[in-house]
Amino acid sequence: MCGIVGILGREPVARHIVESLKRLEYRGYDSAGVATLEGGVITRRRAEGKLRNLEARLAEAPLAGLAGIGHTRWATHGKPTEVNAHPHASDGLAVVHNGIIENFRELRAELTAKGQTFTTETDTEVVAHLVGDFLRQGLSPREAVAATLPRLKGAFALAFLFEGHDDLLIGARQGAPLAVGHGEGEMYLGSDALALAPFTDTITYLEDGDWVALTRDSAEFRDVAGRLANRPRIKTQASAFLVDKGNHRHFMAKEIHEQPEVVGRTLAHYLDMSAGRVRLPFDLPVDPAAIDRISIVACGTAYLAGLTAKYWLERFARLPVEIDVASEFRYREAPMSRDGLTVVISQSGETADTLASLRYAKGQGQKTLAVVNVATSTIARECDVVAPTLAGPEIGVASTKAFTCQLAVLASLAIAIGRGRGAIAPETEARLVGDLIGVPGLMAEAMKRESQIASLSHHLSRASDVLYLGRGTAFPLALEGALKLKEISYIHAEGYAAGELKHGPIALIDENMPVIVIAPSDQWLEKTVSNVQEVAARGGRIVLIGDRKAADEAAVTLDGFVAMPDMAPEFAPMVYAVPVQMLAYHTAVTMGKDVDQPRNLAKSVTVE
Repeated sequence: MCGIVGILGREPVARHIVESLKRLEYRGYDSAGVATLEGGVITRRRAEGKLRNLEARLAEAPLAGLAGIGHTRWATHGKPTEVNAHPHASDGLAVVHNGIIENFRELRAELTAKGQTFTTETDTEVVAHLVGDFLRQGLSPREAVAATLPRLKGAFALAFLFEGHDDLLIGARQGAPLAVGHGEGEMYLGSDALALAPFTDTITYLEDGDWVALTRDSAEFRDVAGRLANRPRIKTQASAFLVDKGNHRHFMAKEIHEQPEVVGRTLAHYLDMSAGRVRLPFDLPVDPAAIDRISIVACGTAYLAGLTAKYWLERFARLPVEIDVASEFRYREAPMSRDGLTVVISQSGETADTLASLRYAKGQGQKTLAVVNVATSTIARECDVVAPTLAGPEIGVASTKAFTCQLAVLASLAIAIGRGRGAIAPETEARLVGDLIGVPGLMAEAMKRESQIASLSHHLSRASDVLYLGRGTAFPLALEGALKLKEISYIHAEGYAAGELKHGPIALIDENMPVIVIAPSDQWLEKTVSNVQEVAARGGRIVLIGDRKAADEAAVTLDGFVAMPDMAPEFAPMVYAVPVQMLAYHTAVTMGKDVDQPRNLAKSVTVE
């Protein structure tokens, strides 16, 4: 959510800031702005909507400053207007902010009582006024920031620019990520390494509670207590090239089509294909034989990957698994056995609720394992062990390739733990590994149904409500299908375990209700077919995603049938995810929606 870029440069920085902000568009935003120092005075350009609107504003009224900050804002407090866009300014400074200042009302009341005037609806403006108040008391910029930070409650990343100080940028991090980029006679601030990649491959990540004062030749880090802190520089592999859509209309389409490649790459990282074994690239933080329970914590699509993994871990490893939505887990104070294993799943590795849940689990004495797509993220750095997904940058807000790569890692993990517990025999492991090896090819085969899926989407786009059904490992995929459709088409959709149909949802079914049934030929197929027939008896419009056996056994009139290749059932969710994603994508495209940046959503949710 939101994006920050700051540059202390040797030439005008506004254009470079905007280009860098484009690399953060995947996070989602609804306004943007830049501030630079012009003759020692802060000058701003801001605009509603996309960065092209800000570029047009800068073309009309260029900025020539050599020091500047920029921001893409995803509205939390106040509408997405130019007035509410960042940077915000007070006497003597400008600030950009990711996150939420939870106590902004109290601070606003305090500052208003001192005579300060507020012009926006945002929580961020209080930060500018609070720092400005300390400056008026005679504090230096460093001292004013140091005095301000302890007054702020919430999760935030901040970048400050000060009038009369053209060789100073100050950044601060509490909860939301922030990185320093080291250059030659230039220094940078950014929300992540991807934003800074065009300028440098040498990065220092701020730790929680840190703040940093940058000049063009130095970076002075201080910890939450204000003590000088030594933070390591690392080399990043983030591409210096702006990720593009290739020959695809949208990033989401490109990322759907990348799945055979990236899932294959991820599996190759975890499987010894010649030996038919899982070979984890790390040591588990606990002895599999000693584990009595696994806890999984995640949000959104990552949660649904974890829900799928619950089926695999319980079947292959014979372990009880608890899975929680992170925003609930962190507050219910769940009792956890010491030395148990908690698995946290996050595409960005910065998800606020998941990070808080990780810290709770560690506080309970749990060993922790992170399944993340960003190996340098906060969650990755704070976990005992990192299980990386190798999806590459995912730009579309609706997760596709990150989801299936998470499944690839979790399937490998389930098999490895099962072997370590003696729950599966070597020949079973070899069979399962063989099935996993075949997944990328089956995904490529499933993609050949795209034109048929696109045709079905024209009918789906006219619906106001859609029901998704599945059993077993197809149940989490039904939830994921409904989530995808909601996210990018704004059609109301619900996913249900097919066995729950008679316990309420069947009341919704009529001749106008599309019902998407995910029906691989697994141990639950016979029961799923019974549910299909119940829907047909009530006039529901059925779209069946399954193989020929599923269609033959259903023996009902279908509104649509996506014929899937034959496959072993255990890892069908990874393959069946392809048509589920494509159906949502083409429905949204048919409706003319902004597929890559759907309204109100952000790629990385770094606040509660």
